[in-house]
Amino acid sequence: MNHTKPHSLWRWFSLRILSLAIGSIVLIALCMWLRYYLLNWWVLRQMPAATQQEFLYLRHHSGTDSPRFHYLVDTWFGPAFSDPSINSTDWTLLAILVIVVIPVMVILGLRAARPLALQFSHLAQAAQSVSEGQFSVVAPQEKAAPEELLQLTHDFNTMAQQLARYEKELRHSHVALAHELRSPLTAAIGRLQGMRDGVFPLEPQQLDLLMRQMQHLNQLIGDLHFLSLVDANQLSLNLQSCCLHDILAERMNWLQPDCLQLDFVIHNAINPVLYVSADPFRLGQLISILLENSLRYAAEGKKMSIQATETFNEVTLEFRDYGAGVSEEFLLQIFQRFTRAEHSRARHSGGSGLGLSIAKAIAEAHQGRLSVKNHPEGGLLFRLSLNKNSEKNRF
Repeated sequence: MNHTKPHSLWRWFSLRILSLAIGSIVLIALCMWLRYYLLNWWVLRQMPAATQQEFLYLRHHSGTDSPRFHYLVDTWFGPAFSDPSINSTDWTLLAILVIVVIPVMVILGLRAARPLALQFSHLAQAAQSVSEGQFSVVAPQEKAAPEELLQLTHDFNTMAQQLARYEKELRHSHVALAHELRSPLTAAIGRLQGMRDGVFPLEPQQLDLLMRQMQHLNQLIGDLHFLSLVDANQLSLNLQSCCLHDILAERMNWLQPDCLQLDFVIHNAINPVLYVSADPFRLGQLISILLENSLRYAAEGKKMSIQATETFNEVTLEFRDYGAGVSEEFLLQIFQRFTRAEHSRARHSGGSGLGLSIAKAIAEAHQGRLSVKNHPEGGLLFRLSLNKNSEKNRF
């Protein structure tokens, strides 16, 4: 199969313009040459042999008998053949050739420019469709178009696909957001209505139930506010040298009551002198999300192991739980907002589906990476990579 690399825009235009210009000159010159060649051939055939020999000799030695040479030219080629005025047949023929060649060159030029025009037309139509909200449109690519224009078309199609994906995620997020906000509000309103109507007694236990719904709603709003800061590139980081072991130990202490209740053990195998450049609060928030995620969805595994590896300028933390893991299909969307598995990591576990989205956003704000995969021996393995040193930035 022939995979010819497209020409650059400069080369594309240069080849076509030069080809048309040179082609026009060559065509006119060829026609003029043919005119003289055919006329000379025809006249020489009409001359008697003796006259022909005399003419050919004088043409190469015109100085020997110039009057006789011009006499033969005027006699056999015609007096107009040597006419130097603008009315000569040469100028007339040249004018005819120019008049004939111009339309031919225009047609060839339009044909040569057709791929460029078609590609711009495809882009214009696709752009109009996108402006009308049709993000699934794809602009076709003309193989003969310039390289830069083909790259522009490819980038436009990629942009349209991303917009289509964002639109789909936005619609999904709006539906999920309405559901997540409605659930605690409905429960709280129902509880208040029952207390006002006397169905539920006004006692601390009922107030605690109501408070938990309000706290859940408050946390959900806080998570949404955080993600909105990320989307607006307004998330501020207070970068400093942080001890990973200390941050992890602090977050483990916060979760110690839950771990004891679930008989869940977290093994911290991180070097106590391992430091990274990070915002300690945000990094602690990320670690808490991963730990709570393990407690919520992999408690049946009874433990989580945390270890670290380092290179010259990067530290990688691995959080491995021993739960049931998730399907490979779910791994592709595990960091999307309001995403929760339906089986081993069930919806009734209490999460809003925003935690891992926040964790990934924090990692990327630190110019790091957060990835996940199923461990070959079971459970999930989260891998967090962070820079040892990084300039203070704003995500």
